[in-house]
Amino acid sequence: MNRETIRNLTIISDLFLINIAFALAYVVRYQFEWIIETTAYDPYSGYIGQQILLTALLIFTFSQNKVWRRRRGEFWLDEVARVGFATSTGIALMVAYTFFFRPLAVSRLMLIWALIFIVILIGLARLVRRSVLSLFYRRGKLVDRVLVIGSGEVGRGVMRTLMARPDLGYQAIGYLDDGSGENNIGLERIPHLGSLPDLEMILQSYAKLHTVFIALPGEMHQAVLSTLRLCHKHDVRAQVVPDVLQLSLNRVEFNNMAGVPMLGVRDVRISSFQLLLKRALDLVVVCVGGIPALLVGLMIALAIKLDSRGPVLYTAERVGRNGRLFKMYKFRSMVLDAELQKANLEHLNEADGPIFKIKDDPRLTRVGRFIRRTSLDELPQLLNVLRGQMSLVGPRPPLQEEVAQYKPWQRQRLGVIGGITGLWQVSGRSDLTFDELCLLDIYYIENWSLSLDIRILLQTIPHSLFGKGAY
Repeated sequence: MNRETIRNLTIISDLFLINIAFALAYVVRYQFEWIIETTAYDPYSGYIGQQILLTALLIFTFSQNKVWRRRRGEFWLDEVARVGFATSTGIALMVAYTFFFRPLAVSRLMLIWALIFIVILIGLARLVRRSVLSLFYRRGKLVDRVLVIGSGEVGRGVMRTLMARPDLGYQAIGYLDDGSGENNIGLERIPHLGSLPDLEMILQSYAKLHTVFIALPGEMHQAVLSTLRLCHKHDVRAQVVPDVLQLSLNRVEFNNMAGVPMLGVRDVRISSFQLLLKRALDLVVVCVGGIPALLVGLMIALAIKLDSRGPVLYTAERVGRNGRLFKMYKFRSMVLDAELQKANLEHLNEADGPIFKIKDDPRLTRVGRFIRRTSLDELPQLLNVLRGQMSLVGPRPPLQEEVAQYKPWQRQRLGVIGGITGLWQVSGRSDLTFDELCLLDIYYIENWSLSLDIRILLQTIPHSLFGKGAY
């Protein structure tokens, strides 16, 4: 099944639902007599001609408003709004027809009901389509395979979007970059396939490559042009990501001063009002879930005491927003001398970058293994949330020795208050590389919204229950 097939199925589904909605409108108007009672009964057969005409008009208005053209990343409400506008235009034309030609059977209220039912039914159908496609995309089916050229600031912006938004239907096969040092990022999901001269070989090797995202610096315009020509030669779609001031597009502000186009740099930090909303969400969730969390915490504390010697809580100094230090609380999941044993276990470290992770860490206690896998060891961090040191959602607060090893671009994840859960925790958790973790955290900072926090909190529940990627 390809994109054209999906589009054709959408058109067929819409036409079917338009006619179902028209029939429902007739039932509501003449059988249920909602809002206004009928003074005369018109048989359904008298409306068949109008039904066919309305369907034809909506085919025209839907085409004109590009209702059947999918826009990657478009919000569902925006898609429904376009359906509503196109349907309203078609209904308006239909009302005009009944005014001038006065068919034997006519009910303008019925057309209003048709408008409402068409928008509702097609809106629900779009929601179902999104859910089904998202399920396919997450399993690597029906996706468009893409290649990213460049891993500088702009390239990383493309890659973090591809990682954070699998619902867009893209699957990156890898990236090309001639750079070194900071630009050689360690990604498992988007591997480094070589440098720019390797492009033609890759275009020949990957027969199903759909799109090449060119995210090169502005001064490399000759390389951009030659890349475009090469993609055209191999019949591969190429899209150039603008390198405006070496920044991602959501940091660029477009203004118009009396006809003169102006570019500015927008602050991508979460605003004071947004921070207030985020804080309100934290307090509401903690207050609602506080008592159940306290009861679970008491049971975990008792289990820790019965299982091994030592305190119930483990505290560690972490780096918060803008480098501020604070004490972060966790339930103790390891033996007492865990830190002393760390040096002898360095060779077992399974994480890249400045993180230390061992899947089957021998320092874990029996209770600790369970609470780590289910993330219940992090329940005491609700105290950090109440104190305002952490949020429910945000980048994971790092240790000082980890921050000392950060590359300059990775420090962007310290721009907001840290969280108990975050985008990377619901996108792979410990299975991600450190660079992938940072890309997802930066995407979260640049695209924060209250709905994003709520979505991450809801997704955290099944991820914690099944313990995928947690260790």
